[in-house]
Amino acid sequence: MLRRLVLTAAASAAALSAAPFTAHAVTPAETPTDRLTITVSDSEGDGEGTYELRCHPTGGNHPKKEEACARLDEVTVYGRDPFAPVRPDAMCTMQHGGDATAHIRGTWQGRPVDATYTRRNGCEIARWDGMAPVLPRTS
Repeated sequence: MLRRLVLTAAASAAALSAAPFTAHAVTPAETPTDRLTITVSDSEGDGEGTYELRCHPTGGNHPKKEEACARLDEVTVYGRDPFAPVRPDAMCTMQHGGDATAHIRGTWQGRPVDATYTRRNGCEIARWDGMAPVLPRTS
Protein backbone atom coordinates (compact mmCIF):
# COMPACT_ATOMS: atom_id res chain seq x y z
CA MET A 1 0.00 0.00 0.00
CA LEU A 2 2.78 2.43 0.93
CA ARG A 3 4.71 1.52 -2.21
CA ARG A 4 1.64 2.22 -4.37
CA LEU A 5 1.13 5.57 -2.64
CA VAL A 6 4.79 6.58 -3.19
CA LEU A 7 4.66 5.53 -6.87
CA THR A 8 1.41 7.44 -7.43
CA ALA A 9 2.83 10.56 -5.78
CA ALA A 10 6.01 10.33 -7.88
CA ALA A 11 4.04 9.90 -11.10
CA SER A 12 1.81 12.85 -10.22
CA ALA A 13 4.80 15.05 -9.44
CA ALA A 14 6.45 14.09 -12.72
CA ALA A 15 3.30 14.89 -14.70
CA LEU A 16 2.88 18.27 -12.99
CA SER A 17 6.51 19.24 -13.49
CA ALA A 18 6.25 18.49 -17.23
CA ALA A 19 3.36 20.95 -17.70
CA PRO A 20 4.40 24.55 -18.34
CA PHE A 21 3.15 27.10 -15.85
CA THR A 22 2.98 30.78 -16.59
CA ALA A 23 1.93 33.20 -13.90
CA HIS A 24 -0.48 35.79 -15.25
CA ALA A 25 -2.47 38.33 -13.32
CA VAL A 26 -6.09 38.54 -14.45
CA THR A 27 -7.29 42.08 -14.86
CA PRO A 28 -10.97 43.04 -14.52
CA ALA A 29 -11.23 43.46 -18.30
CA GLU A 30 -10.05 39.84 -18.74
CA THR A 31 -12.36 38.33 -16.12
CA PRO A 32 -14.51 35.68 -17.82
CA THR A 33 -18.13 36.70 -18.18
CA ASP A 34 -20.88 34.12 -18.09
CA ARG A 35 -22.82 35.00 -21.23
CA LEU A 36 -25.46 32.84 -22.89
CA THR A 37 -27.76 33.31 -25.87
CA ILE A 38 -30.99 31.37 -25.43
CA THR A 39 -33.29 30.78 -28.42
CA VAL A 40 -36.70 29.20 -27.78
CA SER A 41 -39.12 28.24 -30.54
CA ASP A 42 -42.47 26.44 -30.83
CA SER A 43 -43.06 26.77 -27.07
CA GLU A 44 -46.66 28.01 -27.31
CA GLY A 45 -45.86 30.05 -24.23
CA ASP A 46 -44.53 33.43 -23.16
CA GLY A 47 -40.86 32.48 -23.54
CA GLU A 48 -40.69 32.40 -27.34
CA GLY A 49 -37.73 34.30 -28.84
CA THR A 50 -34.02 34.91 -28.43
CA TYR A 51 -32.59 36.27 -25.20
CA GLU A 52 -29.18 37.20 -23.91
CA LEU A 53 -28.35 36.27 -20.34
CA ARG A 54 -25.28 37.55 -18.54
CA CYS A 55 -24.34 36.49 -15.04
CA HIS A 56 -21.58 37.73 -12.71
CA PRO A 57 -22.67 40.53 -13.09
CA THR A 58 -26.30 39.99 -14.06
CA GLY A 59 -27.49 41.55 -17.30
CA GLY A 60 -29.02 40.98 -20.71
CA ASN A 61 -32.60 41.00 -21.91
CA HIS A 62 -33.68 37.65 -20.42
CA PRO A 63 -37.11 38.23 -18.77
CA LYS A 64 -36.04 36.53 -15.51
CA LYS A 65 -32.31 37.20 -15.50
CA GLU A 66 -31.78 37.23 -11.72
CA GLU A 67 -33.69 33.98 -11.22
CA ALA A 68 -32.01 32.38 -14.26
CA CYS A 69 -28.52 33.24 -13.02
CA ALA A 70 -29.40 31.93 -9.55
CA ARG A 71 -30.63 28.65 -11.08
CA LEU A 72 -27.47 28.24 -13.16
CA ASP A 73 -25.35 28.86 -10.06
CA GLU A 74 -27.42 26.24 -8.23
CA VAL A 75 -26.99 23.51 -10.88
CA THR A 76 -23.31 24.21 -11.51
CA VAL A 77 -21.35 21.55 -9.65
CA TYR A 78 -17.63 20.90 -10.04
CA GLY A 79 -17.00 18.01 -12.41
CA ARG A 80 -20.51 17.97 -13.90
CA ASP A 81 -21.73 19.79 -17.02
CA PRO A 82 -25.03 21.55 -16.20
CA PHE A 83 -25.84 21.58 -19.94
CA ALA A 84 -25.05 17.90 -20.60
CA PRO A 85 -27.44 16.06 -22.91
CA VAL A 86 -29.47 13.07 -21.81
CA ARG A 87 -27.31 9.94 -21.86
CA PRO A 88 -27.97 7.86 -24.99
CA ASP A 89 -28.61 4.74 -22.87
CA ALA A 90 -31.10 6.49 -20.53
CA MET A 91 -34.46 4.79 -19.99
CA CYS A 92 -37.05 7.50 -20.74
CA THR A 93 -40.82 7.50 -20.66
CA MET A 94 -42.40 7.73 -24.08
CA GLN A 95 -44.39 10.90 -23.63
CA HIS A 96 -44.50 13.97 -25.80
CA GLY A 97 -44.17 17.28 -24.01
CA GLY A 98 -44.74 19.47 -27.05
CA ASP A 99 -42.77 20.73 -30.01
CA ALA A 100 -40.74 23.33 -28.11
CA THR A 101 -37.02 23.49 -28.78
CA ALA A 102 -34.34 25.62 -27.18
CA HIS A 103 -30.73 26.25 -28.02
CA ILE A 104 -28.26 27.67 -25.51
CA ARG A 105 -24.92 28.96 -26.77
CA GLY A 106 -22.19 30.97 -25.16
CA THR A 107 -19.82 30.67 -22.24
CA TRP A 108 -20.50 29.46 -18.72
CA GLN A 109 -17.80 29.27 -16.03
CA GLY A 110 -15.16 29.86 -18.73
CA ARG A 111 -16.31 26.90 -20.84
CA PRO A 112 -18.12 26.94 -24.17
CA VAL A 113 -21.80 25.97 -24.21
CA ASP A 114 -23.71 24.64 -27.21
CA ALA A 115 -26.75 22.73 -25.93
CA THR A 116 -30.08 21.84 -27.51
CA TYR A 117 -33.22 21.09 -25.50
CA THR A 118 -36.46 19.41 -26.60
CA ARG A 119 -39.52 17.94 -24.90
CA ARG A 120 -39.77 14.73 -26.94
CA ASN A 121 -39.64 12.23 -24.05
CA GLY A 122 -39.70 12.09 -20.26
CA CYS A 123 -35.94 12.56 -19.89
CA GLU A 124 -35.87 15.57 -22.19
CA ILE A 125 -38.90 17.10 -20.43
CA ALA A 126 -37.17 16.69 -17.04
CA ARG A 127 -33.94 18.17 -18.44
CA TRP A 128 -35.86 21.20 -19.78
CA ASP A 129 -37.88 21.69 -16.59
CA GLY A 130 -34.67 21.44 -14.55
CA MET A 131 -33.38 24.55 -16.31
CA ALA A 132 -36.41 26.73 -15.50
CA PRO A 133 -36.35 29.75 -15.36
CA VAL A 134 -33.38 29.77 -17.76
CA LEU A 135 -35.78 28.07 -20.15
CA PRO A 136 -39.47 29.03 -19.99
CA ARG A 137 -42.24 26.84 -18.70
CA THR A 138 -44.20 25.60 -21.69
CA SER A 139 -47.95 25.15 -22.14
